[in-house]
Amino acid sequence: MSRRSDQRREAAFALYESELSGRPLEEVLDSRDAGELTRALAGTADENRPELEGLIARNAIGWELDRIAVLERSIMLVALAEVAYPEGVPSESPIPPAGAIDEAVSVAKEYCGSAAPGFVNGVLDAAVAELRQNPSGDE
Repeated sequence: MSRRSDQRREAAFALYESELSGRPLEEVLDSRDAGELTRALAGTADENRPELEGLIARNAIGWELDRIAVLERSIMLVALAEVAYPEGVPSESPIPPAGAIDEAVSVAKEYCGSAAPGFVNGVLDAAVAELRQNPSGDE
């Protein structure tokens, strides 16, 4: 697996599988023979989960975090990990926030319900705006 888009998708699937199965993320990544970018994105998202889930929760207006589908949440975690923690992601050139959002929306279109792409887009757009206003992460 070499395409960066594929590895981003695989990172979201690994987080999803880990959460649903209760298996450690590293075990899931090993079973998937995950690439370097997949491991970095999933690991960064998992290590920073409380901050990233807080960002999602603050920007998913009218939604409790535990009511958001696990796959949708995993997709958003990966996109936000890449935007908020670019130092944790190996890359010749980091993806711009709009690119991360577009890729997340594409995955949601393919694998989630019909309302998911708009929801993912709206939450990520607001979350990235919050990151731009407050890059240190202080609430």
